[in-house]
Amino acid sequence: MKRKVYAIILASGKGERLNYSIPKQFIKIAGKTIIEHTIDTFQKNPLIDEIFIVIEPSFRNHMEEILLHNSYTKISKILNGGATRRESSSIGVNSVPENDAKILIHDAVRPFISNDIINECVAALDKYNAIDVAIPATDTIIKINSLNCIETIPERKFMMQGQTPQAFNSAVIKEAHSLALKDNNETVTDDCGLILKYKLADVFVVKGETRNIKITYIEDVVYADKLFQLQNEILNCELDPSEMKNKVIVIFGASKGIGKAVSELAKSCGAKIHGYSRETGVDVSSYLDVEKTLKEVNQKENSIDFVINTAAVLRIGKIEDRSILDLEEEIRINYMGSINVVKAAIPYLKKSEGGILLFTSSSYTRGRALYSSYSSAKAAIVNFVQAAAEELLPYKIRINAINPERTATPMRFTNFGNEPAGSLLQPEKVAEASLTALLSDMTGQVIYVRK
Repeated sequence: MKRKVYAIILASGKGERLNYSIPKQFIKIAGKTIIEHTIDTFQKNPLIDEIFIVIEPSFRNHMEEILLHNSYTKISKILNGGATRRESSSIGVNSVPENDAKILIHDAVRPFISNDIINECVAALDKYNAIDVAIPATDTIIKINSLNCIETIPERKFMMQGQTPQAFNSAVIKEAHSLALKDNNETVTDDCGLILKYKLADVFVVKGETRNIKITYIEDVVYADKLFQLQNEILNCELDPSEMKNKVIVIFGASKGIGKAVSELAKSCGAKIHGYSRETGVDVSSYLDVEKTLKEVNQKENSIDFVINTAAVLRIGKIEDRSILDLEEEIRINYMGSINVVKAAIPYLKKSEGGILLFTSSSYTRGRALYSSYSSAKAAIVNFVQAAAEELLPYKIRINAINPERTATPMRFTNFGNEPAGSLLQPEKVAEASLTALLSDMTGQVIYVRK
Protein backbone atom coordinates (compact mmCIF):
# COMPACT_ATOMS: atom_id res chain seq x y z
CA MET A 1 0.00 0.00 0.00
CA LYS A 2 1.34 3.42 -0.97
CA ARG A 3 2.27 5.59 1.98
CA LYS A 4 1.09 9.20 1.97
CA VAL A 5 3.67 11.86 1.24
CA TYR A 6 3.48 15.16 3.12
CA ALA A 7 5.42 18.33 2.34
CA ILE A 8 5.91 20.63 5.32
CA ILE A 9 6.98 24.09 4.17
CA LEU A 10 8.54 26.15 6.95
CA ALA A 11 7.63 29.81 6.51
CA SER A 12 7.77 31.04 10.10
CA GLY A 13 10.95 33.10 9.76
CA LYS A 14 10.81 36.87 10.21
CA GLY A 15 13.57 37.67 7.70
CA GLU A 16 15.33 40.08 10.07
CA ARG A 17 18.66 39.81 8.22
CA LEU A 18 17.06 41.30 5.11
CA ASN A 19 15.71 44.28 7.07
CA TYR A 20 12.45 44.22 5.07
CA SER A 21 9.07 45.27 6.45
CA ILE A 22 7.74 41.79 5.70
CA PRO A 23 9.34 38.33 6.01
CA LYS A 24 11.42 37.38 2.99
CA GLN A 25 9.04 34.57 1.97
CA PHE A 26 6.50 37.26 1.02
CA ILE A 27 8.84 39.31 -1.15
CA LYS A 28 7.81 39.27 -4.81
CA ILE A 29 10.22 37.99 -7.44
CA ALA A 30 9.29 37.28 -11.07
CA GLY A 31 5.62 38.05 -10.52
CA LYS A 32 5.03 35.92 -7.42
CA THR A 33 6.01 35.83 -3.78
CA ILE A 34 8.93 33.58 -2.95
CA ILE A 35 6.69 31.17 -1.06
CA GLU A 36 4.33 30.89 -4.05
CA HIS A 37 7.23 29.77 -6.26
CA THR A 38 8.14 27.18 -3.61
CA ILE A 39 4.59 25.91 -3.17
CA ASP A 40 4.09 25.66 -6.95
CA THR A 41 6.72 22.94 -7.29
CA PHE A 42 5.26 20.78 -4.51
CA GLN A 43 1.70 21.41 -5.72
CA LYS A 44 2.54 20.19 -9.22
CA ASN A 45 4.62 17.19 -8.16
CA PRO A 46 2.43 14.06 -8.48
CA LEU A 47 4.18 12.31 -5.57
CA ILE A 48 3.08 14.91 -3.01
CA ASP A 49 -0.31 14.21 -1.42
CA GLU A 50 -0.68 17.03 1.09
CA ILE A 51 1.10 20.28 1.96
CA PHE A 52 1.27 21.89 5.40
CA ILE A 53 2.45 25.51 5.70
CA VAL A 54 3.99 26.52 9.04
CA ILE A 55 3.71 30.28 9.27
CA GLU A 56 4.77 33.16 11.50
CA PRO A 57 1.44 33.82 13.31
CA SER A 58 1.47 37.58 12.80
CA PHE A 59 1.64 37.05 9.01
CA ARG A 60 -1.00 34.36 8.79
CA ASN A 61 -3.31 36.75 6.93
CA HIS A 62 -0.67 37.14 4.20
CA MET A 63 -0.69 33.38 3.68
CA GLU A 64 -4.47 33.19 3.64
CA GLU A 65 -4.57 35.95 1.03
CA ILE A 66 -2.16 33.98 -1.14
CA LEU A 67 -4.39 30.89 -0.87
CA LEU A 68 -7.42 32.91 -1.97
CA HIS A 69 -5.68 33.92 -5.19
CA ASN A 70 -4.27 30.51 -6.11
CA SER A 71 -5.60 27.04 -6.78
CA TYR A 72 -3.51 25.12 -4.26
CA THR A 73 -5.54 21.93 -3.92
CA LYS A 74 -2.93 20.14 -1.82
CA ILE A 75 -2.57 22.66 1.02
CA SER A 76 -4.62 21.21 3.84
CA LYS A 77 -3.21 23.05 6.88
CA ILE A 78 -1.80 26.45 7.79
CA LEU A 79 -0.10 26.07 11.14
CA ASN A 80 1.15 28.79 13.46
CA GLY A 81 4.87 28.29 13.99
CA GLY A 82 7.02 28.45 17.11
CA ALA A 83 9.82 30.68 18.35
CA THR A 84 12.55 28.60 16.70
CA ARG A 85 12.94 26.59 13.52
CA ARG A 86 12.99 23.37 15.53
CA GLU A 87 9.72 24.27 17.24
CA SER A 88 8.10 25.10 13.92
CA SER A 89 9.34 21.85 12.42
CA SER A 90 7.99 19.93 15.42
CA ILE A 91 4.57 21.57 15.00
CA GLY A 92 4.48 20.53 11.35
CA VAL A 93 5.72 17.00 11.94
CA ASN A 94 3.28 16.32 14.79
CA SER A 95 0.37 17.51 12.67
CA VAL A 96 0.84 14.53 10.37
CA PRO A 97 -1.73 11.96 11.58
CA GLU A 98 -0.01 8.79 10.32
CA ASN A 99 3.07 7.12 11.80
CA ASP A 100 3.88 5.38 8.54
CA ALA A 101 3.91 8.39 6.20
CA LYS A 102 6.72 10.06 4.30
CA ILE A 103 7.51 13.65 5.33
CA LEU A 104 9.53 16.24 3.41
CA ILE A 105 10.50 19.36 5.36
CA HIS A 106 11.49 22.33 3.20
CA ASP A 107 12.44 25.97 3.68
CA ALA A 108 9.90 28.33 2.13
CA VAL A 109 12.74 30.56 0.96
CA ARG A 110 14.28 27.91 -1.30
CA PRO A 111 12.08 28.58 -4.34
CA PHE A 112 14.27 26.73 -6.85
CA ILE A 113 13.60 23.25 -5.46
CA SER A 114 13.35 20.82 -8.37
CA ASN A 115 11.13 17.84 -9.04
CA ASP A 116 14.25 15.69 -9.38
CA ILE A 117 15.26 16.37 -5.77
CA ILE A 118 11.73 15.79 -4.49
CA ASN A 119 11.41 12.53 -6.40
CA GLU A 120 14.79 11.23 -5.19
CA CYS A 121 13.96 12.06 -1.56
CA VAL A 122 10.61 10.26 -1.74
CA ALA A 123 12.18 7.20 -3.39
CA ALA A 124 15.07 7.06 -0.90
CA LEU A 125 12.61 6.80 2.02
CA ASP A 126 11.77 3.28 0.85
CA LYS A 127 15.28 2.27 1.97
CA TYR A 128 16.30 4.83 4.60
CA ASN A 129 14.47 6.50 7.49
CA ALA A 130 16.17 9.88 7.14
CA ILE A 131 17.35 11.83 4.10
CA ASP A 132 19.37 15.00 3.74
CA VAL A 133 20.05 16.98 0.56
CA ALA A 134 23.51 18.44 0.04
CA ILE A 135 26.05 19.61 -2.51
CA PRO A 136 29.86 19.29 -2.31
CA ALA A 137 31.52 22.26 -0.58
CA THR A 138 33.37 24.41 -3.09
CA ASP A 139 35.13 26.55 -0.49
CA THR A 140 37.51 25.42 2.21
CA ILE A 141 35.65 24.98 5.51
CA ILE A 142 37.38 26.17 8.67
CA LYS A 143 36.52 25.62 12.32
CA ILE A 144 37.37 28.48 14.68
CA ASN A 145 37.72 28.69 18.46
CA SER A 146 36.36 31.25 20.92
CA LEU A 147 39.26 33.60 20.09
CA ASN A 148 38.27 33.66 16.42
CA CYS A 149 41.35 31.70 15.46
CA ILE A 150 41.35 28.63 13.23
CA GLU A 151 41.17 25.46 15.27
CA THR A 152 41.12 22.97 12.41
CA ILE A 153 40.58 22.74 8.65
CA PRO A 154 38.56 19.61 7.75
CA GLU A 155 39.47 17.83 4.54
CA ARG A 156 37.24 19.39 1.90
CA LYS A 157 36.43 16.20 0.01
CA PHE A 158 34.34 15.10 3.01
CA MET A 159 32.57 18.44 3.42
CA MET A 160 29.14 19.15 1.96
CA GLN A 161 26.70 22.06 2.16
CA GLY A 162 23.27 21.06 3.39
CA GLN A 163 20.06 22.10 1.67
CA THR A 164 16.40 21.20 2.01
CA PRO A 165 14.13 19.34 1.77
CA GLN A 166 15.07 16.90 4.45
CA ALA A 167 12.92 13.78 4.36
CA PHE A 168 11.88 11.27 7.00
CA ASN A 169 9.64 8.37 7.74
CA SER A 170 7.13 9.95 10.09
CA ALA A 171 7.57 7.66 13.12
CA VAL A 172 11.31 8.38 13.25
CA ILE A 173 11.13 12.18 12.99
CA LYS A 174 8.26 12.30 15.49
CA GLU A 175 10.39 10.35 17.98
CA ALA A 176 13.31 12.74 17.38
CA HIS A 177 11.17 15.77 18.23
CA SER A 178 9.69 14.01 21.23
CA LEU A 179 13.19 13.38 22.61
CA ALA A 180 14.24 16.96 21.87
CA LEU A 181 11.25 18.28 23.84
CA LYS A 182 12.51 16.46 26.95
CA ASP A 183 16.16 17.39 26.39
CA ASN A 184 17.18 20.49 28.36
CA ASN A 185 20.56 20.53 26.59
CA GLU A 186 19.16 20.28 23.08
CA THR A 187 20.69 22.95 20.83
CA VAL A 188 20.29 21.30 17.42
CA THR A 189 18.24 23.36 14.95
CA ASP A 190 18.41 20.91 12.05
CA ASP A 191 16.01 17.95 11.74
CA CYS A 192 18.72 15.58 10.48
CA GLY A 193 20.87 16.80 13.36
CA LEU A 194 18.23 15.51 15.79
CA ILE A 195 18.27 12.10 14.10
CA LEU A 196 22.05 11.92 14.47
CA LYS A 197 22.12 13.26 18.03
CA TYR A 198 19.70 10.65 19.29
CA LYS A 199 21.17 7.91 17.06
CA LEU A 200 17.78 7.04 15.57
CA ALA A 201 18.87 6.24 12.00
CA ASP A 202 21.50 6.61 9.33
CA VAL A 203 21.02 9.76 7.28
CA PHE A 204 21.34 9.15 3.55
CA VAL A 205 22.41 12.09 1.38
CA VAL A 206 20.61 12.89 -1.87
CA LYS A 207 22.56 15.06 -4.29
CA GLY A 208 21.33 18.64 -4.26
CA GLU A 209 21.62 21.36 -6.88
CA THR A 210 23.63 24.59 -6.84
CA ARG A 211 20.57 26.59 -7.89
CA ASN A 212 18.59 25.35 -4.87
CA ILE A 213 19.66 28.43 -2.95
CA LYS A 214 18.25 29.75 0.31
CA ILE A 215 17.32 33.42 0.14
CA THR A 216 18.86 34.98 3.23
CA TYR A 217 20.56 38.26 2.33
CA ILE A 218 19.66 41.12 0.00
CA GLU A 219 22.22 39.85 -2.51
CA ASP A 220 20.30 36.57 -2.66
CA VAL A 221 17.16 38.42 -3.74
CA VAL A 222 19.03 40.00 -6.66
CA TYR A 223 20.57 36.65 -7.61
CA ALA A 224 17.22 34.87 -7.36
CA ASP A 225 15.60 37.49 -9.56
CA LYS A 226 18.20 36.79 -12.25
CA LEU A 227 17.77 33.02 -11.89
CA PHE A 228 14.03 33.36 -12.43
CA GLN A 229 14.65 35.51 -15.49
CA LEU A 230 16.89 32.83 -16.99
CA GLN A 231 14.79 29.88 -15.83
CA ASN A 232 13.50 27.62 -18.58
CA GLU A 233 10.74 25.10 -18.06
CA ILE A 234 10.79 21.86 -20.06
CA LEU A 235 7.42 20.31 -20.82
CA ASN A 236 7.21 16.75 -19.55
CA CYS A 237 3.77 15.99 -20.93
CA GLU A 238 2.52 15.11 -24.40
CA LEU A 239 -0.06 16.91 -26.46
CA ASP A 240 -3.57 15.54 -26.21
CA PRO A 241 -5.07 16.40 -29.63
CA SER A 242 -8.63 15.95 -28.38
CA GLU A 243 -8.22 18.94 -26.03
CA MET A 244 -7.62 21.18 -29.04
CA LYS A 245 -10.86 20.28 -30.80
CA ASN A 246 -13.02 23.32 -31.61
CA LYS A 247 -10.65 25.72 -29.83
CA VAL A 248 -10.51 29.08 -31.58
CA ILE A 249 -6.87 30.07 -32.12
CA VAL A 250 -5.55 33.28 -33.64
CA ILE A 251 -1.98 33.08 -34.92
CA PHE A 252 0.06 36.09 -35.98
CA GLY A 253 3.03 35.21 -38.18
CA ALA A 254 1.21 32.14 -39.50
CA SER A 255 2.48 32.10 -43.09
CA LYS A 256 5.96 30.67 -42.48
CA GLY A 257 8.19 28.72 -40.12
CA ILE A 258 6.98 28.04 -36.61
CA GLY A 259 3.72 29.93 -37.06
CA LYS A 260 2.82 27.85 -40.09
CA ALA A 261 3.73 24.60 -38.28
CA VAL A 262 1.59 25.57 -35.26
CA SER A 263 -1.31 26.42 -37.58
CA GLU A 264 -1.13 23.10 -39.43
CA LEU A 265 -0.83 20.99 -36.27
CA ALA A 266 -3.65 22.78 -34.47
CA LYS A 267 -5.88 22.40 -37.54
CA SER A 268 -5.15 18.67 -37.66
CA CYS A 269 -6.30 18.48 -34.01
CA GLY A 270 -9.66 19.99 -34.90
CA ALA A 271 -8.99 23.57 -33.79
CA LYS A 272 -10.48 26.55 -35.60
CA ILE A 273 -7.47 28.44 -36.93
CA HIS A 274 -7.31 32.07 -37.98
CA GLY A 275 -3.82 32.81 -39.26
CA TYR A 276 -2.40 36.19 -40.25
CA SER A 277 0.87 37.79 -41.34
CA ARG A 278 2.15 40.79 -43.23
CA GLU A 279 1.59 38.73 -46.38
CA THR A 280 -2.14 38.73 -45.61
CA GLY A 281 -2.14 42.43 -44.77
CA VAL A 282 -1.88 42.24 -40.97
CA ASP A 283 1.19 43.85 -39.40
CA VAL A 284 1.66 43.18 -35.67
CA SER A 285 3.56 46.45 -35.30
CA SER A 286 0.24 48.21 -35.96
CA TYR A 287 -2.07 48.05 -32.95
CA LEU A 288 -5.03 49.00 -35.12
CA ASP A 289 -4.33 46.02 -37.43
CA VAL A 290 -4.20 43.61 -34.50
CA GLU A 291 -7.24 45.09 -32.77
CA LYS A 292 -9.33 44.96 -35.95
CA THR A 293 -8.28 41.38 -36.68
CA LEU A 294 -9.21 40.06 -33.25
CA LYS A 295 -12.53 41.89 -33.33
CA GLU A 296 -13.41 40.27 -36.66
CA VAL A 297 -12.47 36.78 -35.42
CA ASN A 298 -14.55 37.23 -32.28
CA GLN A 299 -17.55 38.43 -34.30
CA LYS A 300 -17.31 35.34 -36.47
CA GLU A 301 -16.61 32.73 -33.77
CA ASN A 302 -18.18 34.46 -30.75
CA SER A 303 -15.10 33.44 -28.75
CA ILE A 304 -11.29 33.35 -28.82
CA ASP A 305 -9.49 30.72 -26.75
CA PHE A 306 -5.83 31.25 -27.59
CA VAL A 307 -3.69 33.94 -29.23
CA ILE A 308 -0.19 33.26 -30.53
CA ASN A 309 2.38 35.68 -31.87
CA THR A 310 5.31 34.18 -33.79
CA ALA A 311 5.90 37.22 -36.03
CA ALA A 312 9.54 38.36 -36.00
CA VAL A 313 12.34 39.70 -38.15
CA LEU A 314 16.08 39.14 -37.80
CA ARG A 315 18.56 41.61 -39.22
CA ILE A 316 22.33 41.71 -38.90
CA GLY A 317 24.63 44.67 -38.50
CA LYS A 318 26.49 46.93 -36.11
CA ILE A 319 24.47 49.70 -34.46
CA GLU A 320 26.58 52.41 -36.08
CA ASP A 321 26.04 50.94 -39.55
CA ARG A 322 22.27 50.47 -39.39
CA SER A 323 19.79 53.25 -39.94
CA ILE A 324 17.59 54.33 -37.07
CA LEU A 325 14.51 53.63 -39.18
CA ASP A 326 15.66 50.05 -39.73
CA LEU A 327 16.29 49.55 -36.01
CA GLU A 328 12.95 51.07 -35.08
CA GLU A 329 11.09 48.79 -37.47
CA GLU A 330 12.80 45.70 -36.06
CA ILE A 331 11.93 46.69 -32.50
CA ARG A 332 8.32 47.52 -33.46
CA ILE A 333 7.86 44.05 -34.94
CA ASN A 334 9.88 42.00 -32.44
CA TYR A 335 8.79 43.73 -29.25
CA MET A 336 5.93 46.17 -29.73
CA GLY A 337 4.20 43.55 -31.88
CA SER A 338 3.85 41.27 -28.86
CA ILE A 339 2.61 44.11 -26.67
CA ASN A 340 0.02 44.99 -29.30
CA VAL A 341 -1.16 41.37 -29.52
CA VAL A 342 -1.45 40.94 -25.75
CA LYS A 343 -3.24 44.25 -25.14
CA ALA A 344 -5.74 43.68 -27.92
CA ALA A 345 -6.39 40.08 -26.87
CA ILE A 346 -7.19 40.72 -23.20
CA PRO A 347 -10.91 41.60 -23.57
CA TYR A 348 -11.61 38.34 -25.44
CA LEU A 349 -9.45 36.09 -23.29
CA LYS A 350 -11.10 37.42 -20.13
CA LYS A 351 -14.30 35.79 -21.33
CA SER A 352 -12.73 32.48 -22.34
CA GLU A 353 -10.07 32.38 -19.57
CA GLY A 354 -7.69 31.49 -22.36
CA GLY A 355 -4.00 31.74 -23.05
CA ILE A 356 -1.35 33.72 -24.90
CA LEU A 357 1.89 32.42 -26.35
CA LEU A 358 4.82 34.62 -27.32
CA PHE A 359 8.26 33.64 -28.60
CA THR A 360 11.72 34.46 -27.33
CA SER A 361 15.06 32.92 -28.31
CA SER A 362 18.22 31.60 -26.68
CA SER A 363 19.83 34.97 -27.40
CA TYR A 364 17.72 36.61 -24.68
CA THR A 365 20.13 35.55 -21.94
CA ARG A 366 23.00 37.61 -23.32
CA GLY A 367 23.14 40.27 -26.00
CA ARG A 368 24.87 39.20 -29.22
CA ALA A 369 27.08 41.50 -31.26
CA LEU A 370 25.61 42.23 -34.71
CA TYR A 371 22.18 41.16 -33.39
CA SER A 372 21.86 43.72 -30.59
CA SER A 373 18.34 44.84 -31.50
CA TYR A 374 17.01 41.30 -31.94
CA SER A 375 18.53 39.81 -28.78
CA SER A 376 17.53 42.76 -26.59
CA ALA A 377 13.95 42.56 -27.91
CA LYS A 378 13.84 38.85 -27.05
CA ALA A 379 15.05 39.64 -23.52
CA ALA A 380 12.28 42.24 -23.28
CA ILE A 381 9.73 39.59 -24.28
CA VAL A 382 10.73 37.46 -21.28
CA ASN A 383 10.40 40.36 -18.86
CA PHE A 384 7.09 41.32 -20.45
CA VAL A 385 5.69 37.78 -20.09
CA GLN A 386 6.70 37.59 -16.43
CA ALA A 387 5.12 40.96 -15.66
CA ALA A 388 1.98 40.36 -17.74
CA ALA A 389 1.43 36.97 -16.09
CA GLU A 390 0.94 38.68 -12.74
CA GLU A 391 -1.38 41.31 -14.18
CA LEU A 392 -3.50 38.72 -15.99
CA LEU A 393 -3.70 36.21 -13.13
CA PRO A 394 -6.95 37.64 -11.69
CA TYR A 395 -8.61 37.05 -15.07
CA LYS A 396 -7.27 33.49 -15.27
CA ILE A 397 -5.47 34.34 -18.51
CA ARG A 398 -2.22 32.41 -18.91
CA ILE A 399 0.76 33.78 -20.81
CA ASN A 400 4.07 32.04 -21.54
CA ALA A 401 7.07 32.38 -23.83
CA ILE A 402 8.45 29.58 -25.98
CA ASN A 403 12.26 29.48 -26.18
CA PRO A 404 13.19 27.09 -29.00
CA GLU A 405 16.70 26.01 -29.89
CA ARG A 406 17.96 27.06 -33.30
CA THR A 407 15.07 26.08 -35.57
CA ALA A 408 14.92 25.28 -39.28
CA THR A 409 12.79 28.18 -40.46
CA PRO A 410 12.90 30.40 -43.57
CA MET A 411 14.09 33.29 -41.37
CA ARG A 412 16.96 31.17 -40.12
CA PHE A 413 17.92 30.08 -43.64
CA THR A 414 17.75 33.64 -44.96
CA ASN A 415 20.20 34.85 -42.32
CA PHE A 416 22.54 31.87 -41.95
CA GLY A 417 22.25 29.84 -45.15
CA ASN A 418 22.65 26.06 -45.16
CA GLU A 419 23.58 24.44 -41.85
CA PRO A 420 24.61 20.83 -41.04
CA ALA A 421 21.81 18.29 -41.36
CA GLY A 422 20.29 17.44 -38.00
CA SER A 423 21.77 20.47 -36.25
CA LEU A 424 18.49 22.37 -36.16
CA LEU A 425 15.22 21.84 -34.34
CA GLN A 426 12.26 21.13 -36.61
CA PRO A 427 9.31 23.59 -36.53
CA GLU A 428 6.87 20.68 -36.03
CA LYS A 429 8.43 19.89 -32.65
CA VAL A 430 8.15 23.53 -31.58
CA ALA A 431 4.52 23.48 -32.73
CA GLU A 432 3.73 20.47 -30.55
CA ALA A 433 5.36 22.08 -27.51
CA SER A 434 3.49 25.31 -28.21
CA LEU A 435 0.05 23.68 -28.23
CA THR A 436 0.93 21.64 -25.14
CA ALA A 437 1.94 24.84 -23.34
CA LEU A 438 -1.34 26.51 -24.28
CA LEU A 439 -3.29 23.64 -22.72
CA SER A 440 -1.21 23.60 -19.54
CA ASP A 441 -1.89 25.61 -16.38
CA MET A 442 1.54 27.25 -16.51
CA THR A 443 1.84 31.02 -16.66
CA GLY A 444 4.73 33.47 -16.66
CA GLN A 445 7.17 30.76 -17.76
CA VAL A 446 9.87 30.53 -20.38
CA ILE A 447 9.44 27.09 -21.96
CA TYR A 448 12.56 25.60 -23.50
CA VAL A 449 12.14 23.38 -26.57
CA ARG A 450 15.08 21.26 -27.69
CA LYS A 451 15.75 18.50 -30.16
